[in-house]
Amino acid sequence: MDSMTGYKSPFSERYASPEMQAIFSPQFKFSTWRRLWVALARAERELGLPITEEQIAQMEAHVDDIDFATAKAREAEVRHDVMAHVYAYGKQCPLAEPIIHLGATSCYVGDNTDIIILREAGRLVMKKAAQVLHNLAVFAEEYKSLPCLAYTHLQPAQLTTVGKRAALWMYELLRDMEDMEFQLGRLQLLGSKGTTGTQASFMELFEGDEEKCRALEDKIAKAMGFASCVPVSGQTYSRKVDAAFLAVLSGFAQSAYKFSNDLRILQSFEELEEPFEQHQIGSSAMPYKRNPMRSERISSLARYVIVDSLNPALTAGTQWMERTLDDSANKRVSVSEAFLAVDGILDLYCNVTGGLVVYDRVIRRRVMEKLPFMATENILMESVKRGGNRQELHEALRAHSHAAARKVKLEGGQNDLLERIAADPVFPLTREEIEAELDPAKYIGRCPGQVTEFLKNCVRPMLDKYYAGDIAAGLKV
Repeated sequence: MDSMTGYKSPFSERYASPEMQAIFSPQFKFSTWRRLWVALARAERELGLPITEEQIAQMEAHVDDIDFATAKAREAEVRHDVMAHVYAYGKQCPLAEPIIHLGATSCYVGDNTDIIILREAGRLVMKKAAQVLHNLAVFAEEYKSLPCLAYTHLQPAQLTTVGKRAALWMYELLRDMEDMEFQLGRLQLLGSKGTTGTQASFMELFEGDEEKCRALEDKIAKAMGFASCVPVSGQTYSRKVDAAFLAVLSGFAQSAYKFSNDLRILQSFEELEEPFEQHQIGSSAMPYKRNPMRSERISSLARYVIVDSLNPALTAGTQWMERTLDDSANKRVSVSEAFLAVDGILDLYCNVTGGLVVYDRVIRRRVMEKLPFMATENILMESVKRGGNRQELHEALRAHSHAAARKVKLEGGQNDLLERIAADPVFPLTREEIEAELDPAKYIGRCPGQVTEFLKNCVRPMLDKYYAGDIAAGLKV
C-alpha cells in the first residue's frame, strides 16, 4: 500500500506540530524504553546485583539507534511488543542481553514511558499556551481603553473595552495553565512495581531486602528526572492520571473554543478579524469572502478534544482489580490525539492572536449607534439632580427609547433618541448637555485599570515562568 492509498491521520498531515508529533513518535517511545532499561540496570548494579559497567556502557551506546525492522519481525513471531524490543536491543548489545529487563514487567517500560510522554507533552502545551497568553497580553494592553459594545445574551448591553474582553480570554487560558502546572507538579513515575504492584520479583532479586527495593525506585526516578515514584499501584499507574490530564486538555479546548466563537461573531460584526494572508482565498465561489478559517478550525478541533476527554475517564473506571488490558488500544489513541489536537489548537490560537486586526472606526460607529440608549440612565440622574421628577423622567425615556427603536428597526432610519429627549421640556438639559453624556469613556467603568492589574498580578507571573521570548517587548507591566 503506497502513501496515497493508505489512511493518514489528519493530526500528522495537517494539525499537529513536528515537536508534538516527535513526543508521540515510535523513536521517542522506544528510545525511552531503552533509557528506562539502562536506568534499571544501573540502579541494580549500584545495589549489588552482578551487572557490569561494560554491559551498561553497551546499552547506553545503543539507546537511540533502534533496529525497528528486527523488532517488528520478532513481534510478528512472539506477539509481544516489549519482548520483541528486548530481543532487538539484546541483538545490538550481546554483552547486556542476559540482564536487559531484569526483574521487570512490561509496564515498567510501557507505563513509565507513558508518564514521561505526559510530562514532555504537557510541557510543550505550557510553552505554546504561554505564547498565546503573551500575544493576548500585548493586545489587551494596547486596547484596554478602546470602548466597544458588550453583550449579554448576544444582545448589546453596556460598554466594555476591546482589551478587557481579551482579558476574559486570557483569564480562562490562565486557569488552564494553572491546572496543567498542577498536574505536572504532582506527576510521579510508576517505578519498578512488578507484575501486580507488589515488587515481588525485586524482593526475590534482592533477597528480601525492602530497603533496596525502595532505593531501586528512588534511583530510577532520579535518573528519569522525577522526584519520586507512586507509593502504591497495581501493575499500571492509575488511569485516573490520564483522565486528569485530558480533563485539563479539555479545559484548553473549551477556552480556545470560546475565543474562536467570540472572534467569529466579532468578525461578522466587522469589528475584529483574524489574519488574512495576501493570496489567501476565502471562497471558491465568492471572491470577496474573508472567512474566519483559522477560528473555525479551532472550534472544530476543540469539539473533538472535549468529547475525547471522556475516553480515559471511562477507562479509569473499568480497570478491574490490579489491571486489565482493555485500556491499551483506547489509551494509545485517546491520549495521543488529545495532545496532538490541543497542539494544533494552540498553534492556530497563537497565529490568530499574533495578527488580530482591529477596526476601531467600525467599533466606534457601532458604539455610537447604541450609546444613546445606554446614556439614558446618566441623563435621568442628571435631570433628577436639577429638580426633575424621577418617575416622570423614566416614563418619558421609556417612551422615547421605544419610539427611536421603532424608527431604526421598522423604518431603517437613524437613532433620533437624543433629538426626542432634547425637544421634550420635561428634561431640564440643553442639547449640548445631553450630547456631553455621549462620551464612550464614561461608560467603561474600571476596564483600563482592571486590565492593568490583571496583567501585572496574574499574567506576568505566569509568563515569567513559561514564556520563552522577551516579555518586555510590547508588554509594559
